[in-house]
Amino acid sequence: MVASRQDAWTEDDDLVLAEVTLRHIREGGTQLAAFEEVGQRLGRTAAACGFRWNSCVRKRYDAAISIAKSQRQQLKKMGRVAPAQGTPEVEVVALPPKRQAPVIGEVSKQTDDEEQQIESVIRMLVNQKELSRRLRQLEQELEGKELEIKELTEAHAKARRELEQVRGVNDDYRALVQIMERARKLAFLQEEDSSKAIFKMDENGNLERVEK
Repeated sequence: MVASRQDAWTEDDDLVLAEVTLRHIREGGTQLAAFEEVGQRLGRTAAACGFRWNSCVRKRYDAAISIAKSQRQQLKKMGRVAPAQGTPEVEVVALPPKRQAPVIGEVSKQTDDEEQQIESVIRMLVNQKELSRRLRQLEQELEGKELEIKELTEAHAKARRELEQVRGVNDDYRALVQIMERARKLAFLQEEDSSKAIFKMDENGNLERVEK
């Protein structure tokens, strides 16, 4: 089955690529073998893994690559480096040293220092993976908060529309009350005017009431 993933590389993918490639460098393997292993694990082609390593990931791990190469040289001296994948296995023959070999204490110290450096790189990779996981978690929480804010905004807008409608009804009610009050006052004035008596003066100068 041919790997044909087209999605973008994630931080976890880069970490897998770095871990496997550094292990192959340390153990004397080839980068091609490392890229093939990563491709099988991630469902990508070896060419895609190689391009990702050379164009983006490798520059982040210059110090780790130097440490891995140093470890490989140390393992070669000890005859413990396995042959690269795809190459014939050869017997490692220890040649007599031309110079005085370092004392056991110095070799042990160098090995301890290099192991501490490797452990430091591993811790760095683990921390980077944890930071990536935490970043994704924060992004998900942010998306949830943004959705909650959107829902609250929509609810607020709906409440404002309903409030405007209630205010419109109240304004209409007040206008109606004012009209009814004016009509009541007008009717009262008309009734009051109709109840007043009307007088006129007769020929003798006396006032007499005129019936309506």
